[in-house]
Amino acid sequence: MFRGFYTVRFQLNDAVGRSVMYVRDGRMLGGNSAFAHIGTYEENGEDIDIEVNTVRHNPDPNYPAMAGTDDATLIAQGRADGDLYRFRGALREVPGAVFQSVMMPVKEEAVPIAGGVGEGGIVNGLYSIHIRMLDGVEGGLTGVMLLNDGRILGGDASFYYLGTYTSENGRWKGQILNQVHTPALGENPVFGEHEVGIGFSGTCDAQGALLEATALAGKRSLRLTAVLKLMRRL
Repeated sequence: MFRGFYTVRFQLNDAVGRSVMYVRDGRMLGGNSAFAHIGTYEENGEDIDIEVNTVRHNPDPNYPAMAGTDDATLIAQGRADGDLYRFRGALREVPGAVFQSVMMPVKEEAVPIAGGVGEGGIVNGLYSIHIRMLDGVEGGLTGVMLLNDGRILGGDASFYYLGTYTSENGRWKGQILNQVHTPALGENPVFGEHEVGIGFSGTCDAQGALLEATALAGKRSLRLTAVLKLMRRL
């Protein structure tokens, strides 16, 4: 069955990109460092028909749109190939361009048990996340994060996140394990290529959340802050 949490490699003609995607109950929610990917799917026998829209959440011009436009719609069809799912299709905005992708599952046993959410807790949904390092450390990260009843799933073009949280009365706290799915060639990511444990706490409301955190990357302890903006409710 086509459901779960996946890392994704996609290609439009010769341009290659990567992202993460959560799939369940006919919905697809994911993204990467600059774009959220929000869509739907329908299973027709062995075939899977998908329609996915891209929405920019990071205005940084160093992350150009592969389609030449920030708002694009993918129409594709695919099917299972062992544990993988392969898709082929096109973008409405780029006639003649060929889209291909491979979705690779993150093993279910790696997904942590969910925490608890009470009254006034953070809203279930897909969020953009923009991370800024503290204590004079340069750099930051952007990506997407899915929050769902105490469970965290998210990532970007190089990392994926798994975690849990508890939340009520406008506060939340939790823990995240940040792991590499694709080495960031030619870049110098904040966390290197370490598996990083992050503990955080912060505030939340109906539009998003703030957090402060400490990350353990190898032998380094790094403090950071992040802003989450709700892009689509579950």
